[in-house]
Amino acid sequence: MSDERPDGGDRGGRAGDDDRDDRRGRGDRSDRGGRRGDVDHRDGDSGLRPADRRAEVGEPVVRGDPAVAGERAERAARFDPDDDESLAEAAETVRQFAGDAVGGDDNVVMLRGAAACAALVRGHGSYKAAAEAAGDGVQVSFIRKWARVHDLPESVRRHVARGDIAPTAAKHVARVAGDARFRVAWAILDADLTVREVRRIASAINDGTDPEIALREEGVTPGRLRVDLPPAVYRRLRDRASLENREPGDVIADALETYR
Repeated sequence: MSDERPDGGDRGGRAGDDDRDDRRGRGDRSDRGGRRGDVDHRDGDSGLRPADRRAEVGEPVVRGDPAVAGERAERAARFDPDDDESLAEAAETVRQFAGDAVGGDDNVVMLRGAAACAALVRGHGSYKAAAEAAGDGVQVSFIRKWARVHDLPESVRRHVARGDIAPTAAKHVARVAGDARFRVAWAILDADLTVREVRRIASAINDGTDPEIALREEGVTPGRLRVDLPPAVYRRLRDRASLENREPGDVIADALETYR
């Protein structure tokens, strides 16, 4: 296989590594359908989350970006769910990923494993069939978790690749749907959440708790962001906010709305 192989590492993409991670994923502080038919949801899952990806399954959008992956971007593997040879490569990648042969703490390589999982699901039509294709004891739950990570929005996956969001935390972000994914992901960055905190937030949201309430229950203030501005810009911001009897955050929000 030609892709982003790490030089070493001792932790792969195993399903039980959540408890080993600390902040942003390291320690504790206290689908789609396929060419062979639609995805079969009888794997014990309630159904795939609506995918937020715009690129095709298996495309190395993030892994193929030199700004994220450096020199390895040129070797980023593409997994085509409509090609038998590519599916075979995806199955081998998943076997190694699940068996800890590659990956370690290399987040880009973990995204490659997630892409391979997603391609297997699309190509074989179900989580169960994808796990069977991977073989060697690869579990359905493993395939499901990592395929969902691949379906996270690109802006979130870029932070996973950069190491800002641990893959084990990303698996919990991927458990929730829609706009809540962004809220949880950005809370990880702004509040330095642990994986266990992310897991509790995701579980609360899936149990029906409003995302904002779920975040506040873990000590997160939604929307609070610390930014560093050039002194001249900072002075102008403070000046305008004062003259308009407003908070600086409201001025910034209006500016961003206009920018959009």
